[in-house]
Amino acid sequence: MRSNARSSPRTDRTLLFASRGLRLFAFGALSIAFVSYLAAAGYSGRAIAALLTATLLGDAAVSLWITTNADRRGRRAMLCVGALLTVAGGAAFLLTRRIEWLMIGATLGVLSPSGNEAGPFLPIEQAALSQLGEARDRTRTFAWYSLTGSVATALGALAGGALVQAALHSGAGEAASWRLPFVVHTIAGALLLVLAAALSPAVEAPATEGAAPRAGVLGLHRSAGVVGRLSGLFALDAFAGGFVIQSVLVHWFHARWGANPATIGALFFGANLLSAASALLAHRIAARVGLLRTMVFTHLPSNVLLLLVPVMPSLGAAIGVLLARFSISQMDVPTRQSYTMAVVEPDERAAAAGVTGIARSLGAALAPAVAGPLLLASGGAPFWIAGGLKIAYDLLLWRAFRSDAATRAIR
Repeated sequence: MRSNARSSPRTDRTLLFASRGLRLFAFGALSIAFVSYLAAAGYSGRAIAALLTATLLGDAAVSLWITTNADRRGRRAMLCVGALLTVAGGAAFLLTRRIEWLMIGATLGVLSPSGNEAGPFLPIEQAALSQLGEARDRTRTFAWYSLTGSVATALGALAGGALVQAALHSGAGEAASWRLPFVVHTIAGALLLVLAAALSPAVEAPATEGAAPRAGVLGLHRSAGVVGRLSGLFALDAFAGGFVIQSVLVHWFHARWGANPATIGALFFGANLLSAASALLAHRIAARVGLLRTMVFTHLPSNVLLLLVPVMPSLGAAIGVLLARFSISQMDVPTRQSYTMAVVEPDERAAAAGVTGIARSLGAALAPAVAGPLLLASGGAPFWIAGGLKIAYDLLLWRAFRSDAATRAIR
């Protein structure tokens, strides 16, 4: 697939942002339906947990291979591979209900039951964006990049909920209605292929960087130590978040309070818009107090709010606390991404983002296997487990990096 070699950095940035928006719109729509579709189709909580684990582990395995080879084999080519796997993952859930085929589709395809990033796209796009602009603008760029994803996820959740609600009102069966967002996901995968093919060679790792020695493993050399420490902490955070991924929250609000798909879609539309606004605010805070303080001191109170959601006395109160949590819970995302890109060599960026991303995917994948039947329960255990572990992550992150000169200096 040829791309326009004369494309400007601005054009490439536009294509990368468009890819981010399209992808997260599809993931947002899918997150509304993933668990509820499987429940409506008659799968048990244990089977759903197995499919969630297969999805997340598969994303991790696929991402590991693609991202650690992207700088050498070509970032555009690897983005095209990711797009094809996105199509494959959605198509599997549209074409069959046989659990064995769904397991294969969940493992090899790129799906996102959480509404968050999945697959190899994020690490490769971060690496490309890092070299398309000035280093001083990196955190701001990632803030806007994060905002784009949050707004797209919000719109996807709203559209997915409305689509399912409209199908139910028209008389379609429950399982058939909940399956419609998989159509959106599959079409989006095809469009991602078009966008990836249109990128210019400017997104590739420069030849001088590509020729750098690659001692160690997974494309890492000088930064292996810091990437290892960050990966362990990020895995803990993601493991905790795996207990309350968006698909699980959707089912919890439906099971606990009887909320309908349209209400749930509107809830997560608002929640993700708040996340989007917080990304821009995070950049301004980080410019004043530093990356680490922004990451920890905004994340801690958000996790206290997470603990409170299941003890609220009404649907409205539970929604209010969840929205308050979303308004500050994602401020660590652009600062975390910016820090990771800043502390590694240019030819390690895709690999470093990939390895830390894989760590998060593996952590998240373990949670459904541990949670099992809790995923379909209406109690508060998933919230309490997730909130407690996330608070532990914040404290460990502060302890590990508070004396790190690079963390204090990088804005």
